[in-house]
Amino acid sequence: MEEKDMDYVLVPLGLGIMILYHIWLVYTVLTNPRRTVIGLNAESRHQWVFSMMADPLKNGVLAVQTIRNNIMASTLLATTAITLSSIISVFVSSTSNTNSNQLIYGNKTSLLSSVKYFSILLCFLVAFLCNVQSIRYYAHVSFLATVPTFINRTEPINYVARNLNRGSLFWSIGLRAFYFSFPLFLWIFGPIPMFVCCCIMSFVLYFLDTTTSFTRNLHSYSIRENTEPNENEQQLEA
Repeated sequence: MEEKDMDYVLVPLGLGIMILYHIWLVYTVLTNPRRTVIGLNAESRHQWVFSMMADPLKNGVLAVQTIRNNIMASTLLATTAITLSSIISVFVSSTSNTNSNQLIYGNKTSLLSSVKYFSILLCFLVAFLCNVQSIRYYAHVSFLATVPTFINRTEPINYVARNLNRGSLFWSIGLRAFYFSFPLFLWIFGPIPMFVCCCIMSFVLYFLDTTTSFTRNLHSYSIRENTEPNENEQQLEA
């Protein structure tokens, strides 16, 4: 099989494996969230917001510092993404000036190289935009988490928890965009490294995204430990 034929077969197959895996991941998060790390982390953040907003005068500094750490992590990823995008744009523009005649007359090699660099650039732009949106939600939550509220009024607390989970969701999508850029980088060296990287990354991400029975039981036990004292306190106050 020639190299151009391998590009037409292995590249769509590798991308299809990655896309099918993430479709399965989204379906699992929606139907059985406790089977995934994303679902368990969302429940933990929801419980964390309830514990922080139960006494904002006491836990306000801790909440703001924790959210600030998340903002710094998102800022680092956004800076890295936009820097790599700028480098790739400068490199592509410099090479396109030297190979402009080949692009005009339809050189397939130059066109395929442009598609490779554009795919990598698109991944980094998506990562940058998602991390910017993550910073936006985290900054909004840093104000709302310190607002005094009543324990029996769960609507404001649920609103803050939803915004925090949205910020974390955008951060996860931005990180996935970085993951997608790895096989696209290897595509520069050929379709075989790209296909192998897609298979290995899907296999590794499966173990990073899913949870074991021990993890689920430990998480459920910790949630019960945190909720039962709050219920007893409410009964004593009543």
